[in-house]
Amino acid sequence: MNSMQHIDLHGSLVGPDDLILVTGAGGFIGSRLVARLLDLGFRRVRCLARQPLDPARFNGDAAHVEVVQGNLLSPDDCAAAARGAAVIFHLAAGRGEKSYPDAFLNSVVTTRNLLDAALAQGALRRFVNVSSFAVYSNVGKPRRGVLDESCPVEQRPELRGDAYSFAKVKQDELVAEYGRKHGLPYVIVRPGYVYGPGRDGITGRVGMSPFGIFMHLGGSNTIPFTFVDNCVEAMIRAGITKGVDGHVFNVVDDDLPSSRGFLRQYKRHVRPFRSIYVPHAACYALCRVWEWYSDWSEGQLPPLFNRRSWHAYWKSTRYSNDKIKAQLGWTQPVPTAEAFDRYFRSCREKRAHA
Repeated sequence: MNSMQHIDLHGSLVGPDDLILVTGAGGFIGSRLVARLLDLGFRRVRCLARQPLDPARFNGDAAHVEVVQGNLLSPDDCAAAARGAAVIFHLAAGRGEKSYPDAFLNSVVTTRNLLDAALAQGALRRFVNVSSFAVYSNVGKPRRGVLDESCPVEQRPELRGDAYSFAKVKQDELVAEYGRKHGLPYVIVRPGYVYGPGRDGITGRVGMSPFGIFMHLGGSNTIPFTFVDNCVEAMIRAGITKGVDGHVFNVVDDDLPSSRGFLRQYKRHVRPFRSIYVPHAACYALCRVWEWYSDWSEGQLPPLFNRRSWHAYWKSTRYSNDKIKAQLGWTQPVPTAEAFDRYFRSCREKRAHA
């Protein structure tokens, strides 16, 4: 990971010989997190994954990586993974599930099993729960208001029609509850949209293609991007910085582009395609009609578009990273221009080999 900064482990919550557990270690963010931990000199990194992982994939000394194959739905697997762990980075989550029960099972029940196992071991110094901007409501804020860690999360997440958002809200609530009731030393990290080589899709905050043509919904909105290496750096600091238990940290980069600016760059540097811009007022009206019809049809048309989603994803909003800078000492390792160059290059290479 070139362009990355040195993190001084002297005086941090853990040292290089303390055991660190990473769940979801084989994923887009998790694999880079493991590689960065090894790069920083941590010598005991345990990876929990459902599928077999080759320790050599993390570009570090394989002797410093322990791979545990297991499922967080199994309390026994959780106990084996959490044994002796001083810091747990919990990235594993139920992404892609369409039903609320599946999303709850794979994000909330799994997290409860892991929390119980970690507390039973008695070695835990920090539990880093990786959440998402999807938990924020944004309903009561004025247009172009600032969304930061003080903003409210969804109180009725089931009404948004998004199983992932629902599960992440409940997961955060569970972690905070364990903090209050059991003294769990936790931090919640909420990244914006994490992008980088290996993830070449366009976030729904920019637009989507429900009818076969790309509908540009973001307009002049700022998009809360964070490059994967920058996000990983913030996560690590959240895991090892003393005195931040119980805090929530949002992660977004500096110099964030507008939706329109990003889409223009993507078309220029990756591939041209046709898109239709939907103005904010029209988008809100479409959400309202879609929501009404979904209710009227008793769910025959899933509430893919609704007013809560509009506020969360397409309302004009500004984003702040002041807290991670002030309390974690984070500064953006990879500048935004360089990050997008890497991302677009990766997208072009993937298309060339498709």
